[in-house]
Amino acid sequence: MISVFQKLSWYFKEQWIRYTLAISALIIVNVLIVIPPRIIGAVIDAIQTNSLTTERFVEFVGWFIALIVTAYLISFYWDYTLFGRAILLEKKMRTILMGHFMKMSPSFFGKYRTGDLMARATNDLKAIMMTAGFGILSLVDSTILMMFIIGIMVFTIDFELTMAALIPLPIMAYIMQKYGRAIHERFMKAQSSFSDLNNDTLESIKGVRVIRAFVQERQDFSRFSDQTEDVFQKNIEVAKLDALFEPTIKILVGLSYAIGLGYGSLLVIQGNITIGQLVTFNVYLGMLIWPMFAVGELINVMQRGNASLDRIDQILSHEPDVQNPEHPKYLERPNQIRFDELSFQYPESDQAALKNISLNVSRGETIGVVGMTGSGKTTLFRQLLREYPKAAQGTLQIDEIPIEMFTLDQTREWIGHVPQDHILFSKTVRENIIFGNVEATDEEIYRVSEMASLKEDIENLPEGLDTLVGESGVTLSGGQKQRVSLARALIKDPEILILDDSLSAVDGKTEANIITHLKEERAHKTTFIAAHRLSAVKHADQIIVLEDGEMVEHGTHDDLMKNQNWYYTQYVIQQMEGGA
Repeated sequence: MISVFQKLSWYFKEQWIRYTLAISALIIVNVLIVIPPRIIGAVIDAIQTNSLTTERFVEFVGWFIALIVTAYLISFYWDYTLFGRAILLEKKMRTILMGHFMKMSPSFFGKYRTGDLMARATNDLKAIMMTAGFGILSLVDSTILMMFIIGIMVFTIDFELTMAALIPLPIMAYIMQKYGRAIHERFMKAQSSFSDLNNDTLESIKGVRVIRAFVQERQDFSRFSDQTEDVFQKNIEVAKLDALFEPTIKILVGLSYAIGLGYGSLLVIQGNITIGQLVTFNVYLGMLIWPMFAVGELINVMQRGNASLDRIDQILSHEPDVQNPEHPKYLERPNQIRFDELSFQYPESDQAALKNISLNVSRGETIGVVGMTGSGKTTLFRQLLREYPKAAQGTLQIDEIPIEMFTLDQTREWIGHVPQDHILFSKTVRENIIFGNVEATDEEIYRVSEMASLKEDIENLPEGLDTLVGESGVTLSGGQKQRVSLARALIKDPEILILDDSLSAVDGKTEANIITHLKEERAHKTTFIAAHRLSAVKHADQIIVLEDGEMVEHGTHDDLMKNQNWYYTQYVIQQMEGGA
């Protein structure tokens, strides 16, 4: 249980003033609330001895009201401060987690599914927030308040009566420890099951059109029902243990009441204590219900928080595969890109994805990268994007400096990337385009839209640039998505533009218009184009053909046509298909 506080010690040190004030206020309230029962006992004894006057009664009532009002005001302060810090912790950890996600490479997201990460960023953080708020409250009340009430009972009423009434406490402590351990295990399983449900639900929603197209609605619903049942059953297992806490504590508290009332009555008969003291003692026993219950709640909340913190720490313990250098180099703009005998192998693979790639690219050149599916085109671009650690062999250099010597921010600032999978945000067309340059004007937006052959499409949309594209651009066609992604990269005006099969969904005429605009606008900047349609790279200064990660052809369009190898064959076939 203490381990969860040790794991959060960094935050408690950071917020120690607020937590100190909140806990101090809570302790003051705990001191104040034990005084009213003494007043009640004094009133009862005064009535019994016929010594209660109007003045004394008014004095008692005045003190009683003053204590209640003061306790109320201080309670508001500690409640606001303590739970406010807990909410701040949730915010901080969510920010840390999101920042961590942004640093992670594709291998991380291959290991952890989206739904699982979402579950950790929501449910688990909520459990940690409860630990830092309700957990601290339970800790203080189950220790300080309980010990204070017991001390008052011992020193102001009767030692033997107090010890007898507290006999059930050790039994409760033992049972609570057993419950807490079992809750930790069951809660971990419940959270894991919820992560699986979250992930599969996300996939079903994203793939709903495919599910309908293949008439798999019943099967998908059946699978979803099975998963919800599994989550339900695992949470029921947690709830069963939760349900045992309160009855167990009430039985033990009831036993304390029985001992206190029975033995206390005997002490009154013997004249060892007064009736007022017995009433006060029973009020204190009633006040012990919450601290004793808080022991159970403390174990419950701490075990949940500890389980969730372990799941968050598991994510945060992953170091980014690609790190910034200790002593980075700086370059205003890249002029020369050189692949020197570069070989690369994915961490999870036992075969090289790139083999001995050598290529020199000068500023202003357009490089065409072609080859069959799976030949290594995207992998080649990932070396520039630095999505994976340094290549196994060879180097990738920018102006004779290894790319690893630059910061990630600098290299990625140079690059505008249009990937195969076009990711659009659930915002307007304008917001999706200016994502590459938030300060862009409408004039610049229309200029890059013209370059991407998107201007006419924008004019035909219901709200023009302010048209919402829906989740992942669902309201746009495949070709429109590609061109919005292209416009987003172009508005950044990058030093290096990477088009990874980014014109596959547009027709030949539109493709020709885009290529013409790119040649005009990017005459002095570097462009990489990967394509299956060879007409997209025909104009390139250099064309490389990849096969199983190896560069099997290299030259201009005319050079490769003369060689009459794979490039020549594919080009002729595509020309014939186009003619047909």
